[in-house]
Amino acid sequence: MISSLSGRVAHVGLDRLVVEVGGVGMLVHTTPRTAADLRTGSEVTVSTTLVVREDSLTLFGFGSAGERDMFETVQTVSGVGPRLALAMLSVLTPDEVRAALTTGDVATLTKIPGVGKKSAERLVLELKDKVGMPSATAGGDVTAAAAPSGDARRDQVAEALVGLGWSSKQAADAVSTVSSSADPDASVAALLRMALRELGR
Repeated sequence: MISSLSGRVAHVGLDRLVVEVGGVGMLVHTTPRTAADLRTGSEVTVSTTLVVREDSLTLFGFGSAGERDMFETVQTVSGVGPRLALAMLSVLTPDEVRAALTTGDVATLTKIPGVGKKSAERLVLELKDKVGMPSATAGGDVTAAAAPSGDARRDQVAEALVGLGWSSKQAADAVSTVSSSADPDASVAALLRMALRELGR
């Protein structure tokens, strides 16, 4: 199992990055929050987990071991796979997930694309005693990376939201809502965080 990677960031996307390790570029799927913290050319260490399937080996990376551990924990529940677990951590921080599970906050969990009321209740039932209490210091805001402007930014944000599980219409509506009030120079990562908050209302 690959539990961490250290190397130079060769590429940063909205929900993925490429880390060069010993001359090999490793594609790492991640949350928009983690990706927004990284810069091409910088040195980075990411906590990772390798998901093995018959036809693929997929590496997921996170800004902290705690985030990776939550990603792995929620997948112990039937019906929760890597994509849904990643969507969960794209909408909520690990502490917010922990708080929702320990308090039985089904409403918060159903803000995650792909999680309905029954799924949320199952998550609470199976994990409320396994995740512990939220820490006193939740993760802070991230610094946004430089990004394209205009329609290209909106298209990238909408594409990332669809990749996380929302429908094209939900993604387009959220992007339209936040674009009208956002700073004209806001980066793609900043717009994505705003759209995630909008969809989480």
